[in-house]
Amino acid sequence: MIRFLHTSDWQLGMTRRFLSEEAQARYTQARFDAIRTMGRIAKEKQCQFMVVCGDSFESNQVDRKTVVRAIEALKEVTVPIYLLPSNHDPLDAATVYRSSTFIEKKPDHVHIMENTESVQVGEAIELVGAPWLSKRPNGNPIVNLLNELPPAVGIKRICVGHGIVDIFTPNKEAENVITVSKLESAILEGKVHFIALGDRHSLTKIGSGDRIWYSGTPESTDFREDHSGSCQIVTMDGDHVTTEEVKIGQWSFIEKLVDLNTKDDVESLRKKLEDVPNRERSVVKLEFKGSLTLSLYGVLQNHILAAKDVLAGSVIKEDNLHVIPNDTDFIDLGFSGFADATVKRLQDKINQGGTEGAVASDAFMLLLRLSKEAA
Repeated sequence: MIRFLHTSDWQLGMTRRFLSEEAQARYTQARFDAIRTMGRIAKEKQCQFMVVCGDSFESNQVDRKTVVRAIEALKEVTVPIYLLPSNHDPLDAATVYRSSTFIEKKPDHVHIMENTESVQVGEAIELVGAPWLSKRPNGNPIVNLLNELPPAVGIKRICVGHGIVDIFTPNKEAENVITVSKLESAILEGKVHFIALGDRHSLTKIGSGDRIWYSGTPESTDFREDHSGSCQIVTMDGDHVTTEEVKIGQWSFIEKLVDLNTKDDVESLRKKLEDVPNRERSVVKLEFKGSLTLSLYGVLQNHILAAKDVLAGSVIKEDNLHVIPNDTDFIDLGFSGFADATVKRLQDKINQGGTEGAVASDAFMLLLRLSKEAA
């Protein structure tokens, strides 16, 4: 029986523009923590080794501290680890894997798949990898590898690759695209018995069988991912293959289209923002549509500000939300004297519309917010 942990796309050193400096530090730490977590899982599940199918680092230009922290995390993994260079961290002249820091500090159980030569990882178990030697190779390395491989005789062969398959891209003729039929043919012809892939950040089975998989990234990176934050355990017992998903991600990226027209809509959004689980490790992207009065829009902004104080990050799009002044916005505000006169002038400007009307609208909402804070 063969059992191993399949992972990819760690992208250590990744930054996200919508995170504050403090939140970015926590996000960075989570990606190193994921390595340690997978090491514990590999031990608990009695895995013989771990394969990392590309993009271990965000780029070959990551700083020394990122490399050192990665190695410190890798030291805590007790099974052999096989890292595949790929498009983010190719094995080119500037590769991080040949930097003095990496070479000097790399533990002995960490191996770089530098070429397509087979590696014995156990009795009658063989690994073959398709490393990227540049960011833009001619064709996809895994396709070239599979074309040249002879059938596996008397051994179980696992292939490690990286790249997009044709079913997930409209540009199916691009030279770096992997054809699913090519992968399935390699399985049917007995060239390989399992193909472990990286590049797609969501855990995904490819083809009709259970022998071609993307592991997905262990820690979510974007709103477009529908099944990230996992690794998987692959067990090969004779001719039978099983896979087990293990959730490990701490972070979530949540995207919602929100229709706002009434007070109840705004209140419902407030409750949803408060109910976001693990908010300090959640990034929320909201796209608003509909129309609100000025007063309700001011309430909405207060709710968003309150959420931003707790959330790790947020992206707000208001292009399709219309703010329409209503006469009731300007009555019963409790202002008198100069403040009341100011409100009336702002109302006139808002009613006139245009650029000055938009500025007056912002000024009116600021006045409302300041008055509530003073109260």
